Amino acid sequence: MRNIIFLDVDGVLNSESWNAAHGQDIEQGILIDGEKVKLLSRLVQQTKARIILHSGWRMWFDAGLQPLRREAETLMALLAEEDLCIAGTTPDLTTEEIRRTKKFSLVKADEILAWLDANPDVSHWVVLDDLELNHEQIRAHQVLTDAAVGLTMEDVQKAQRLLYTHS
Repeated sequence: MRNIIFLDVDGVLNSESWNAAHGQDIEQGILIDGEKVKLLSRLVQQTKARIILHSGWRMWFDAGLQPLRREAETLMALLAEEDLCIAGTTPDLTTEEIRRTKKFSLVKADEILAWLDANPDVSHWVVLDDLELNHEQIRAHQVLTDAAVGLTMEDVQKAQRLLYTHS
């Protein structure tokens, strides 16, 4: 039995306001707000959940979860500072059309459900994403973050409640 957090990155671990204030950092490949990582750490510590990356950022890692880009290295380093790691990724069900039009929300729910089907020992799970994933089962487990502000303490508290109440 495991608790799982399906983690999106953009709009969760960063935000439009953080991005606007950190142009210099972004130019250096730092696309993550360390304060949001601390909030995620609080959630993981309190729920003993494992992180499954379901963000487009998962394409920046190889099959062994080794970073392929500087941004992914920075993400891993910031997570490691909080004793966090990525335990896995959801499968990629995108098509060329979805990648071209950037309509990832069309397949994210199916990717999460495919991962859950392949991992039946999951007891509780939550989805942290700033996109509405348009699927009833996912909606019951989703904390919809505001891309303008990213992950908040209120989001963490909602995620905790979902991890403790949904199976």
